[in-house]
Amino acid sequence: MTEHPIKGGTPTTPLKAIRKGTGALQRGRRRPRLLIYLGILGPGLIAASAGNDAGGIYTYSSMGSQFGYSMLWVMVVLTLGMAIVQEMCTRMGAVTGKGLSDLIRENFPIRITALVMLAFLLANAGVIVSEFIGIAAAFNIFHIPSWISAPVAGLLLWWLVVKGSYGRVEKLFLALTVVFFAYFFAAFLAKPDWGPVLVGSVVPTIQFNSGYILMLVTAVGTTISPYMQIYVQSAVVERGVSMRDYWQQRIDVYSAAIFSNLVAGFIILACAATLFAHSGGHGVVLNDAADAALALAPFLGRFASNVFAVGLLGASFLAAGVLPLSTCYSITEVLGVENGVNKRWNEAPVFWGLFTGLIVIGVVIAMLPNLPVVQVLLNLYLLNGIVLPVILFSILRLVNDKRLMGQYTNGPIFNVLAYGLTFIVSLLAIASVVIQVLGFFGIQILG
Repeated sequence: MTEHPIKGGTPTTPLKAIRKGTGALQRGRRRPRLLIYLGILGPGLIAASAGNDAGGIYTYSSMGSQFGYSMLWVMVVLTLGMAIVQEMCTRMGAVTGKGLSDLIRENFPIRITALVMLAFLLANAGVIVSEFIGIAAAFNIFHIPSWISAPVAGLLLWWLVVKGSYGRVEKLFLALTVVFFAYFFAAFLAKPDWGPVLVGSVVPTIQFNSGYILMLVTAVGTTISPYMQIYVQSAVVERGVSMRDYWQQRIDVYSAAIFSNLVAGFIILACAATLFAHSGGHGVVLNDAADAALALAPFLGRFASNVFAVGLLGASFLAAGVLPLSTCYSITEVLGVENGVNKRWNEAPVFWGLFTGLIVIGVVIAMLPNLPVVQVLLNLYLLNGIVLPVILFSILRLVNDKRLMGQYTNGPIFNVLAYGLTFIVSLLAIASVVIQVLGFFGIQILG
């Protein structure tokens, strides 16, 4: 006796319908792999690309204009470093379901928590302002004054984030990463000498002078900025990632590290092949990221210069969204109050109030005339490089805690690489502080 497909027991499905459904499933499985891989991209790509902001573009442009191809190897090493750090944070988010600041608050004494959060806030505070300075500088290339561009950009960014869900905000940020292809275009137009490019990428060369060491620390601070770790872990938690589908996040952070630092490398290439090459090897000092775009015009043409400026605009807009969100996540996690882009104003008033306040402050300061932009950018990312060891040691302490991570703690080789990176960054940070302090008293220990 054949059981009724609806009444009595488990519902059944006609064989024809089963075959039809199976065929549809097989057709779904034949979806282009490119679309599958693009669907994997998310928090890792956003956080890594946000590092190529106004300060990052200025730093990488200065590396190329002042030191030619000789600092390309730094980006190769930092690619590995960024991948290691971001992977640890995404893994912690997937295993614990908590943000980095949340874990620090719960597992560290109050004084250490306060120290870590103070270091993070110091590193973040001015960088948010620098993003709106970058937006205003990019628009200024197109003859739009900052009193128009900064508030319009701030209002647009606020509206897009506040009125959107996490999924929509993530799609917006991912779309903005497309602008970074402008730098690949600019670099190839510059026609670099690929022999020295290869040598500079694989042969470490270190100049023992204060300018080189400080530039090295600044490169570390802008490439592995503390806000990236806060953002990527909180975003993974808000995305609801678990260890079951964690392999996708690992692909995301590793591919993001490669892509974002390729962008940085091509910015160095564009400026090294033009500004440094035509300086007779003496190097060219830039005033800001917009200055790099304008300086390229005589060598690459006005179109390429404008492309460089468009990249600056998109990069600054991306970071101007990620940085305040990262700061809001960290503060609200430490306070133990509701947070998240998916939350409404009445559900997370502190989160959204702080986000709004940070954007307003950034917009107002960016509108001020005669800002010492170059000093602001360099000092901010130098500060990032100095406080980064504090964040890294905190991450290593948490990710190796078996009570938190269980079987997902770091392996021996991973720990060797992670601790090695942290100690090197710490030594560079100490060296930069010593150079700065002695320089204040007019003492120069390096050439």
